[in-house]
This record gives sequence, structure tokens and C-alpha cells, in this order.
Amino acid sequence: MNVLFIIFTDDAETAYNAMRLANVAVIKGDDVSVFMLGKGVLFEQSSTEQFNVMEQINQFEGDFYV
Repeated sequence: MNVLFIIFTDDAETAYNAMRLANVAVIKGDDVSVFMLGKGVLFEQSSTEQFNVMEQINQFEGDFYV
């Protein structure tokens, strides 16, 4: 299945959970793309200790667009 995630917020918890779901979809064999739009492009700055967005993005093996 083809799956598209559009992340348009700099909220760490939201971006973290979206990337976790994207990673699970890749593991399950889906073709996954993630687009960072608007405030979503600030994902590097939004990462926190509790919601480590960068860790999830670094694990991601699909298509990633900023």
C-alpha cells in the first residue's frame, strides 16, 4: 500500500508520533512518503528528550521531502 504523511506542525509530540507510525508502515512493507510542510520544516528544532523526532527520522527508510 502507498502511504503519505504530511507533517505541518513543529509540535514535537505530533511529529514524533507521525514518524513512529511512518516507521511501522515501512516495517510492514508499505511504500511510505513523508512531506514536511509549513512549520514542519522546523523538525530538527522541535525534537525533545521525551519526543525525539530526529531519532525517528534517522530510522525512516522511505521517501522524505522537506
